[in-house]
Amino acid sequence: MLNSYIYFGLASLASSALAQSSNAATYTNPILDGVGADPWVIKDGNIYYMTYTTSTNITILRSNSLTDWNNADAALAFAPPYGFPYSTDLWAPELHKIDGKWLIIFTADPNYDSPPPEIDAFCPFNCPAVYHRMFVLEGSGSDPFTSNYTMKGELNTFDQFAIDGTYFQHSSGLYHVYSCWYDAFSSWPAMLCITRLDDPWTVASNVTERQVISAPTNPWEQTPYGRAVNHRLASNEGPQQLTNKKTNQTFIIYSAARSDNRNYCLGQLELIGNDPMNPQDWRKNNDGCVFYQNPLEHAYGVGHASFTTSPDGSEDWIVYHGLETTSPGWGGRTIRTQKFTWNEDGSPKFPRPGYGPYAVPSGQNASMGMY
Repeated sequence: MLNSYIYFGLASLASSALAQSSNAATYTNPILDGVGADPWVIKDGNIYYMTYTTSTNITILRSNSLTDWNNADAALAFAPPYGFPYSTDLWAPELHKIDGKWLIIFTADPNYDSPPPEIDAFCPFNCPAVYHRMFVLEGSGSDPFTSNYTMKGELNTFDQFAIDGTYFQHSSGLYHVYSCWYDAFSSWPAMLCITRLDDPWTVASNVTERQVISAPTNPWEQTPYGRAVNHRLASNEGPQQLTNKKTNQTFIIYSAARSDNRNYCLGQLELIGNDPMNPQDWRKNNDGCVFYQNPLEHAYGVGHASFTTSPDGSEDWIVYHGLETTSPGWGGRTIRTQKFTWNEDGSPKFPRPGYGPYAVPSGQNASMGMY
């Protein structure tokens, strides 16, 4: 498969050296110039890798700085051919390392997800993303940046709407958690479903075994806020696993409401039992968003987060997208990051979103050697 390289700004080594020589003590948000959404960051050794929604392809960024991606190297991991179920609208790619293999999980559709009237007629509202499904790519080597990625196949979501899928790793096995509908045409609400996996691209559960672990029943999960007429635009999406390494508590942090809206925020589930497939083993925080807009700082629509650590591993960091104004919708999202801590009960304690300046991650300047 295609594995060409794209560079932002100056030549790769020159730009890296320039960034490394700055040794800035603070940074400001956003951490990548221009529009960006659905960021996923993973740290491997001393290097950070980022993927995010481009809609047309999957690009991997490489940086030794968590807070400056404008000087990052970029590799084109996957450019889909025309005429396949995954040819258009590639959203929310995630780069995972599972059992020593690099994998990319993403959602896409065959033709810009514009259903014909005959299909749209089955939906009670309309059919947004009705053809979106989940797919998996496998890397060829130990380096995710230079690997060639090949299509392993479609993750079975029973020929139903599926977006924002992620892997949930647990002592009992590997699971797929994604945003789903009740059936093929219900349109809303968008919920969180879970299935068991035999391997990262093979679903073991059948459709009757699939479980819904969260539905957008709270006012802050609906658009507009507290919508009482129907379930249109009510969403749970963008699930991400987060583990408190000190207490061994496991959470799923997900996005709620609508991603082009100021009220987009993060909600929280905690696994309190031993079986991720049992909805009763999940405890939902129904009190409100755990990370939400900050109008005083002009930080709106904050959500679709991923989590990583500082270079020295002593700090936890959230990477997310947000809006600077309430009007531009999807086209105004940018990528930001901030440090977070933990509450006394072991749950994550997220900061108020903003632009800084903030102190750079611990150990960042010391770790900024050449690749």
